[in-house]
Amino acid sequence: MALPLSSPDELPAALSARRTGRLVVVAGGAIAVLVLVAALALWFRYGTAVFFETIAAGVAGCF
Repeated sequence: MALPLSSPDELPAALSARRTGRLVVVAGGAIAVLVLVAALALWFRYGTAVFFETIAAGVAGCF
């Protein structure tokens, strides 16, 4: 006799994990879009030279 791959008790946990995974992907995508919009705003506001110098200074400040 074959055993079921998942019992009825495990199904809600699997659905919850799938929703959590989808939420993480959506949140990550939203953060990526916000970072891109902020980078473009800095680019248009300060121009390319100042933009790259600002990014380089920020990276240097972190390390």
